[in-house]
Amino acid sequence: MSPLLAAIVSLLMMYPWLNPMAPGPVPSVFPWLLSALLVCFAVIASASHGPRPAGSLRFGLAVVCAFATTLAWAALPRHAVASPYDWLALVGGLWLVALGGLLAWPSGGATNAANYPWAYWCVLWPWLAAGLVSCVLGLLQYTNHALSLAPWVNWAPQGEAFANLRQRNQFASLSNIALAALLAWCVLPRRKVERARGAKLAMAAALALPAIGNAASSSRTGLLQLLCICASVLVWRSDWRVGLWLAWTLACYAIAVLSLPWLIGLDPAAHGMFSRLRTGDALCSSRLTLWHNVLDLIAQRPWLGWGWGELDYAHYMTLYDGPRFCDILDNAHNLPLHLAVELGVPAAVLFCAACLWAVIAQRPWRETDPMRQLAWMVLAVIAAHSLLEYPLWYGPFQLATGLCLGMLWRGRPAPAGARGPALWPVLLAMLMIGACAYAAWDYRRISQIYLPPAQRLPQYRGDTMGQIQRSWLFQRQVRFAELSISSVTPENAAHLHALATELLHFSPEARVVEKLLDSARLLGLDEEVREHAARFEAAFPKAYAAWAARSGFP
Repeated sequence: MSPLLAAIVSLLMMYPWLNPMAPGPVPSVFPWLLSALLVCFAVIASASHGPRPAGSLRFGLAVVCAFATTLAWAALPRHAVASPYDWLALVGGLWLVALGGLLAWPSGGATNAANYPWAYWCVLWPWLAAGLVSCVLGLLQYTNHALSLAPWVNWAPQGEAFANLRQRNQFASLSNIALAALLAWCVLPRRKVERARGAKLAMAAALALPAIGNAASSSRTGLLQLLCICASVLVWRSDWRVGLWLAWTLACYAIAVLSLPWLIGLDPAAHGMFSRLRTGDALCSSRLTLWHNVLDLIAQRPWLGWGWGELDYAHYMTLYDGPRFCDILDNAHNLPLHLAVELGVPAAVLFCAACLWAVIAQRPWRETDPMRQLAWMVLAVIAAHSLLEYPLWYGPFQLATGLCLGMLWRGRPAPAGARGPALWPVLLAMLMIGACAYAAWDYRRISQIYLPPAQRLPQYRGDTMGQIQRSWLFQRQVRFAELSISSVTPENAAHLHALATELLHFSPEARVVEKLLDSARLLGLDEEVREHAARFEAAFPKAYAAWAARSGFP
């Protein structure tokens, strides 16, 4: 492969982390589609460098088995049927992981460009560049100097940093991925390299930047990930030089935690990491309350769960004995718990057991290759994040997971007589490009109803709702818009009641419940009104009080 083509692939892999655009109504859709399209282009570009190694077909078969098992279990009869969007989000995520794995697949000596292995170009350099650039952007946000870079850099209040990832824990995870890439490149290799003084200073500055970015995020998850990375490095290499570099990194993090708030005129004890560690979260918004509620939901339906995408509905419909998480709960903020509540305890146990077996069988503590060590560190970062949030619902983290699995899957070099690239990865990529193109067109079409009429595309300014009703992929987003702009009357009460009842499974927020109650009262469904009024009051007490006062509900 030529260095130019390798550099193009690196840019394709870097941009999903730096993308500043996330248009509504579902902010995660466009970044995911962009990630999928870019990895497809990278797979097609990389296919030109030579044949795939022996064993890549086994990787493909393993992916197919994972697809089939997941979809078969998710398709078992449950209380509610997932929408096409929920199904395709699940399938698309698995597909993106698979394409990432194929891209990072070790392809032997034919994949070298400018004396660097292929994994450097599609994994290490993109992660390193994206992480360091994002740390600079995060510090500009933190110090309120990012406004001049709009719209290429997202806005953040002074004292907060999340770069273009729009969430502090995701930014912290990217910072730690960049740190892991630096350690794999400069610290973990066992070859003895005499570095000049300038090179050592550059390395020290490079290690400091992700640590400072992590501190600016004020992410407790980021601190946990940082400690996991340091522990992993010490398991693989415990000599004093490595210890010095790790000590330097931790010192930079600690100094930044203390000094960053002070530099912008804030009290470190009341703002930033110290404040978050000391005060924690309010009872109704803490993860402990959230997990306690999820465990209650699991106990109600332990075998098959509530259904894929049904956690928010289950949370709304349940009246808990103890404290209640005070927001819409669409994810358990813990991957095993989320699988258990939506797919059932057996599915969660099988998934966790399979992951544990795979880790033990691979024996990561015995790894000696820095790139494989990098893959394990990044998987550890994503795993730690997945125990506290849901990074695997986002394209860049799905792609990173696939890249790591591709590097860790043990393959053999292509046979000596093999000629030309394997076609099936290209076919998979082309199929996904077609699916993403349709999804992007459909998403742009249905998003018009969420824009002011003057900002809509000319062809959608007249009868917008009528034109987008035919959407199949985003049908619930269309119906949500229809419900939001409709007033309940005796003539449409039956239609809006059915619509609101369906949309409780999509987004059980206050405006949906209000339309449900108003239409049910007009239809004389007194028992249903009492049932949902109790849940409305428990889930959204302020909105319930305003609705009750406005509607005269006793």
